[in-house]
Amino acid sequence: MCSSDLIDPKLLRDSPDLVRAAIAKKHLAVDLDAVLALDTAWRAAVQEVESLRGKQKAANTAMAALPKGSPEFQANVAEMKAVSAQVKEKETALKDTEEKWRHALLTVPNLPHASVPEGRTPEDNVIHALHGNHDEPRPHALPHWEIPGFDKLYDFPRGAKVTGAGFPFFIGDGARLVRALLNFFLEEDVRAGYTEVSPPILVNAASATATGQLPDKEGQMYETTPDRLFAVPTAEVPLTNFFRDEILEEAALPVKRCAYTPCFRREAGSYGKDVRGLNRVHQFDKVELLKWVHPSTSYDELEQLRDDAARLLQKLELPYRVLLMCGGDMGFGQAKKYDLEVWAAGQKRWLEVSSCSNFEAFQARRAQIRFRAKETGKPELVHTLNGSGLAVPRVLAALLENNLQADGRVRLPAALVPYFGKEFLSFS
Repeated sequence: MCSSDLIDPKLLRDSPDLVRAAIAKKHLAVDLDAVLALDTAWRAAVQEVESLRGKQKAANTAMAALPKGSPEFQANVAEMKAVSAQVKEKETALKDTEEKWRHALLTVPNLPHASVPEGRTPEDNVIHALHGNHDEPRPHALPHWEIPGFDKLYDFPRGAKVTGAGFPFFIGDGARLVRALLNFFLEEDVRAGYTEVSPPILVNAASATATGQLPDKEGQMYETTPDRLFAVPTAEVPLTNFFRDEILEEAALPVKRCAYTPCFRREAGSYGKDVRGLNRVHQFDKVELLKWVHPSTSYDELEQLRDDAARLLQKLELPYRVLLMCGGDMGFGQAKKYDLEVWAAGQKRWLEVSSCSNFEAFQARRAQIRFRAKETGKPELVHTLNGSGLAVPRVLAALLENNLQADGRVRLPAALVPYFGKEFLSFS
């Protein structure tokens, strides 16, 4: 990864107050003074090495004009050796400074868009839209883990025995319903213009760094040894890196892809009602939507991405709301983010099922994903966007709770019936 793969160093140097304000809006602890000091030290070290190399080149030129063996030639040989030793010493120091500089730049988050509201906690997020009647009486609704027979289709204790907490078995029609949801999501996403991809579910450190998972979320990822590969927390990581170190043609934009993968997250520190049942698991199934777009259209593309995810919830007949996330409740790499939450009638609470984000050039700079501008012929950074289309567990939880009938069966929405093959899910 080269130095240009991180936050834009020019922006950092020219507008440090802007970067400070962005960090403050995200309520992140970053020692920007230390980053700036390392940037200054790196530039000084580069200049010093370049000056010595110039001196070395000039000495070489001078030596070429001198008779070999002459006193002047011998003096230049001695000077050359001294300069060469200096160059080697300073190059070693430069390498060390550059390594520290790169690491420091990786700690600087993406700048939030001007439209991102101020705020520190989820309570400060803004309700952008509401769809459906979440107050509709559902007299038979129960928290999904309390539905009689739930454990026949979704076995958490045996999953914990085999792997650990948060790794359930899905059995019979329970597994069939998950497969139905995934097929429904993928078919709808393809109809919306996304090309389906089946990506690897293990990625290397370079890929995870490009998307911002490293170093920010290293503790939340499952890592293999000795290869140091990471189980994907979302298909965003392999999909984004598909074009890493490549230049696209401007006419090819936007590029739209969707992918299903199992996802793996340690979710360390999670506890209480938020993790009961399907609310939070360590392995889950999700379809991801991803776009590589022209910078001039990226915010229009974000609105469309959000609508693409919302359309799935509408067809599943689930009440949902759209939240515009405040600065303090956004991720490290996002410039702007919407969350989509479904209403779970049994729990009487909202459950997040999709995040739709614009990263602007943050990921593209790290991954060096560019397009060749038709007008200038020069490479420019694309903007990347991603969103869940959708995550299965909480959608499933809402379907079970909202549609539970008096006889203990769950009525499935009409759009899902062709994929499941039956109108009702039975736990008997």
